[in-house]
Amino acid sequence: MGIDAGGTMTDTFFVRGDGRFVVGKAQSNPGDESFAILESSQDALAHWDRDVDAVYPELVTCVYSGTAMLNRVVQRKGLEVGLIVNRGFEQVHSMGRAIQSYLGYALEDRLHLNTHRYDEPLVPLSRTRGVTERTDVQGEIVIPLREDEVRRATRELVEAGAKAIAICFLQSHKNETSELRARDLCREELARLGVDIPVFASVDYYPQRKESHRMNTTILEAYAAEPSRQTLKKVSERFRKHGAKFDLRVMATHGGTISWKAKELARTIVSGPIGGVIGSKLLGEALGYENIACSDIGGTSFDMALITKGNFAIASDPDMARLVLSLPLVAMDSVGAGAGSFVRLDPYSGAIKLGPDSAGYRVGTCWPDSGLDTVSVTDCHVVLGYLNPENFLGGAIQLDVQRARDHIQAQIAGPMGLSVEDAAAGVIELLDLQLREYLRANISAKGYSATDFICFSYGGAGPVHTYGYTEGVGFKDVIVPAWAAGFSAFGCACADFEYRYDKSVDVALPQLAADADKAAACATLQAAWDELAEKVVEEFVINGFAPQDIILRPGYRMQYMGQLNDLEIDSPVGTAAAAEDWDRIVDAFEDTYARVYASSARSPELGFSVTGAIMRGLVATQKPTLPEDEEAGPIPPAAARIGSRPFYRHKTWIDATVWKMESLLPGNRVRGPAIIESDATTFVVPDGFETLIDKHRLFHLREVK
Repeated sequence: MGIDAGGTMTDTFFVRGDGRFVVGKAQSNPGDESFAILESSQDALAHWDRDVDAVYPELVTCVYSGTAMLNRVVQRKGLEVGLIVNRGFEQVHSMGRAIQSYLGYALEDRLHLNTHRYDEPLVPLSRTRGVTERTDVQGEIVIPLREDEVRRATRELVEAGAKAIAICFLQSHKNETSELRARDLCREELARLGVDIPVFASVDYYPQRKESHRMNTTILEAYAAEPSRQTLKKVSERFRKHGAKFDLRVMATHGGTISWKAKELARTIVSGPIGGVIGSKLLGEALGYENIACSDIGGTSFDMALITKGNFAIASDPDMARLVLSLPLVAMDSVGAGAGSFVRLDPYSGAIKLGPDSAGYRVGTCWPDSGLDTVSVTDCHVVLGYLNPENFLGGAIQLDVQRARDHIQAQIAGPMGLSVEDAAAGVIELLDLQLREYLRANISAKGYSATDFICFSYGGAGPVHTYGYTEGVGFKDVIVPAWAAGFSAFGCACADFEYRYDKSVDVALPQLAADADKAAACATLQAAWDELAEKVVEEFVINGFAPQDIILRPGYRMQYMGQLNDLEIDSPVGTAAAAEDWDRIVDAFEDTYARVYASSARSPELGFSVTGAIMRGLVATQKPTLPEDEEAGPIPPAAARIGSRPFYRHKTWIDATVWKMESLLPGNRVRGPAIIESDATTFVVPDGFETLIDKHRLFHLREVK
């Protein structure tokens, strides 16, 4: 089972032993995610005439992805954390990095200082304490730790109301001695006080360079991960209540899955969109596609990622919730525009502005029980005939078309002097244009051409907008899976059970280094791998796996000396010891560099620098297989046709044929104008477009003359 608990909808994806699967959908429930998962499960299993009490006990495993932890950070509803740092550096967390003042801003706001702002820090100065200690950039302790100051700081933080304590010293990634001693002293003092609160030392979790990134991530572990663990515990208990026997896993930022009991739970801060990338990779491997543009539209955002030569990139120091972090994260680009985005007129220019805030699970003003009075993109969908107001979420909630029209008239159409239909159509065209240019720009900015890529379109709102944001881009093919609404949950079911640990290292060699120097560089890298392997094995043992069941895969980050950005590489050698091992490590980097940039951009004359060591451990898991049905010819069966519905596009109403998605057969061709409906999503095929369903139940969309 895979779960994608988004801000708007909660999707579930069930896979049987024969590889067949079914998708369920329900409105998200921020107050109790476990209840929304239960409702979504019931919706899915109804297609098989089964219920949760029968199926949950049969589940081999379940993978969760969601945004609860991210929302907790954004809304500043985390644990009260205390912070211990080097004396004189108490302001580092509050100051942050300059980039944090404009992260997530549009270009026009990034350009002007007067629009920049800093968010409230996760830890205020009142719960920050400095202690005397200094380790230099080479890892030498030049001022020993004053242990009495650590004990005093611990007492003061407890008195200040801290419910967890984070410790982050300068250069601790080079020498962990002082920070680990401070951690032990802190725990001893807490035990003496009879206070049971967790202590987080940065080197136990994220021993990497860049103090702001490492500090933010360690604080995040205390601030948001521990409270989120309670949410996951509630989800796990709900499963157990209905007979489940599996241990709940969570999608991690690096693309693997970890147990909800894992030590480094901050790695799951954002996981839903990552599931879609993992699903796209598996689908691409099955179909022989090497270059894929992944595009995911939900209620609140548009997320995209690129898979090139069968691989996706990993960012080592990404940003999330306007914080710079030290987490390995599948490289993705996001824009705050989705089907639930609010639509407003800019008070100064009078232009339409979309988002970045959204209706979330409340859909829009078209849902009478939403309590909303601001127009959303979904209101425009309903007014234009894209969505069936009687079949939203399979009819679970009824939408009021006239209510949406009234709000669009008052807020958008009236002030702009347009008809309701033209105003709504303008909103959709503007959103499609923004997404199309965003997609095109992200591909070309990385030096690629869209003509070399297949585009996968998914997410609950993906199929509604597929034609709009892919038109004219020039993709080889545009594919909408029949299970697009639950595609990220599908990706969760595809992911390996994997733990990953990273560590900063500093190894630099010229192009023509002596064999002895190459062997020494290998020894440094191997020592880091050994250290990380112990942590990986420890996590799996906690989850009941024997060390011999674990497949260890070392990796590293490397760059040409003097360059700013490094690349993550899967190691071509299992162990590094000799000069020839170093040569293979360099060759693998240069091959990857040529793939990501170009062969002509390689610069071996600069020398090579290893900046980080990576160790991944995984165990084999059962994965879904693609359905393969017999082709039934190009003409859809009469039973698949539901009827017709007026559809507004290009300033005119036309009748679109409405088809039931589940009743269409492989080989069928559907020419627009057409609307293909399922309980979970709606696929729009306007005039000038045609879609073909293949044997895997993938819809191929193309423009026709």
